[in-house]
Amino acid sequence: MSSIAKHNPLLALNYEPAFERLGNDFSELVAAAEFPQHIVRFRNNDVVAQLGLDPQTVSDQHFIEAFGKFQGREPFLAMRYHGYQFGEYNPALGDGRGFLYGQVRGGGASVESRDRELYDFGTKGSGRTPYSRGGDGRLTLKGGVREVLAAEMLHRLKVRTSRCLSLIETGERLWRGDEPSPTRSSVMIRFSRSHIRFGTFERLDRLNRKDMIAVLLDHVIDYYYPHLLEDRDRYALFYSELVRRTATLVAQWMAAGFCHAVLNTDNMSITGESFDYGPYGFIPSYDPTFTAAYFDYYGRYSYANQPSICRWNLEMLQAPLKRVIALPDLETSLSAFDQYYEEAYQQRMLYRLGFDQVEDSIAKKLVVLTVQFLKESQVDYHDFFWKLTDQFSPQWRENPSYMFSEVTLSDEFINLLNQWRETYHLALNLVADDPTQISDRLRQYNSEVGLVRPEIEAIWEPIVQQDDWQPFYDLLTRIRS
Repeated sequence: MSSIAKHNPLLALNYEPAFERLGNDFSELVAAAEFPQHIVRFRNNDVVAQLGLDPQTVSDQHFIEAFGKFQGREPFLAMRYHGYQFGEYNPALGDGRGFLYGQVRGGGASVESRDRELYDFGTKGSGRTPYSRGGDGRLTLKGGVREVLAAEMLHRLKVRTSRCLSLIETGERLWRGDEPSPTRSSVMIRFSRSHIRFGTFERLDRLNRKDMIAVLLDHVIDYYYPHLLEDRDRYALFYSELVRRTATLVAQWMAAGFCHAVLNTDNMSITGESFDYGPYGFIPSYDPTFTAAYFDYYGRYSYANQPSICRWNLEMLQAPLKRVIALPDLETSLSAFDQYYEEAYQQRMLYRLGFDQVEDSIAKKLVVLTVQFLKESQVDYHDFFWKLTDQFSPQWRENPSYMFSEVTLSDEFINLLNQWRETYHLALNLVADDPTQISDRLRQYNSEVGLVRPEIEAIWEPIVQQDDWQPFYDLLTRIRS
């Protein structure tokens, strides 16, 4: 261990060479870029604590050494993968502006910690690799800020998501077609359960390497699905569980009003975790056609299309997997996707409405009426759930007219709201939860912050004009509170 690593808690973590052991068939050794400047703009002390470290003992200089100057650690691995991008197969992919920095267990050295999952530190904006395809391998500062906000917002809404460990401004000027240029640069560290993608398997299929598909699948099950290790049908059971995890994840997005924007198969994780946030958007109001990416001209990845796209991506994953799993088993597993999704979406919407378990017929009616009201009235999607949270009262069990009593709507929408009130009132009086439990659940699953684009632009403008980061930090505090 180098002298820097000995004195830096981030470098002294117990790094495991899990993916590295797979060899150079799966990755390529790369070096990090050198940057003219290093300013820590964000450090995630929640994640630091999750690693078993005391945030007070980890300085900004420690972050700069480890995740800005990339001192005291190697090797760095650019992961190899292919993928379907907007429905077209692309073999010219792979980590083009990032690499796998290292892998560690949650909880650090703490025996008491129950979180012993393996996590990746993955970079974004750390320089060119053999897969950069003519790009500069850099990340704009605004892109980094946006990813920090997306991950923290989704984490706050209890969506299974990667998080950002750090964001460091690097002092370069970048030229981009989708931002006023020159624009500022940054390097980010993503904290994720895995960066192995659907496209990692798809590349092996294109190379006609059945042997490597089996090796990768054994690795995935060993590290991320260890409960399947002793099962004779573990390969088929892995895919079945991945189908369920993916359906659950997209249900969480839909309930959160989140549009990922670029659901290519190289952006789909084999752990069923959400990651890699580019031109994402949170819907301002319920609009099935909402499309977050300006370059998604035909709305392939629109808000409403996300469940069907994730299902399609799982279907494309069958091509490599059917080399080692019987196709009927794959098809049977995928056929359960819609049911998994509907159940997960209904449950997540119930949580956002304050309930855990409600009689199924009432639950279905309440969720349908909620979506119908949001769609037809076009009230602010996020504000609806926050007002429900903020105004909730035990009196609502007595009289449904107390609900949203100050709202002003046309007669058409008032009639729809009244139907919703009656159904919500019925649900309130059917569940055994006391009002405090319902109020607590509302606050767990809803946030005052909607994180729609104007909210992001409002904190970005002071950064551009005065290098004022306080609105950004204030917004993060509001998200987390």
